[in-house]
Amino acid sequence: MITRRRMLAATGGVGALAAAGAAAAQALTVPTQGRNETMQITRVDSQPSRPGPAEYFTGAVRVDPLFPVRDPARVSAANVTFEPGARSAWHTHPLGQALIITAGFGWVQREGGPIEEVRPGDVVWFPPGLKHWHGATPTTAMSHIAILETLNGKNVDWMEKVSDGQYRK
Repeated sequence: MITRRRMLAATGGVGALAAAGAAAAQALTVPTQGRNETMQITRVDSQPSRPGPAEYFTGAVRVDPLFPVRDPARVSAANVTFEPGARSAWHTHPLGQALIITAGFGWVQREGGPIEEVRPGDVVWFPPGLKHWHGATPTTAMSHIAILETLNGKNVDWMEKVSDGQYRK
């Protein structure tokens, strides 16, 4: 059984979402029921961290990609860290998004709803097309693993930034 602590230790500092590619992975051939299949291990130091783009985030945000979409699958993931006061812009996902809160204390909000507090171990699901934002509180950083799927080459639709008034509501 994998404990949450072991899972976080294994995924906590791994590399960069969209930038991660085959060059960052090590292919291993493993016999499986009479056939060979390739398994990839992406080394923690093979994918650089990158800042969250200023057009989509307010404040200091770091994105550490975990794994990119690999055909035929549609799923990708990244570890995202928001410094105090940092947050995403409003956005939606064509196939939804799951967040696993791994550190700190943060806020999430869906359009028209209240700001909700999130802590390590919480899992947040945003259904497809639901307008939302997420980030740190004004005084505490927050990290989460974001898991999302790509549809027709797109996994997010970015909108306007969350204003200071909306954030501090």
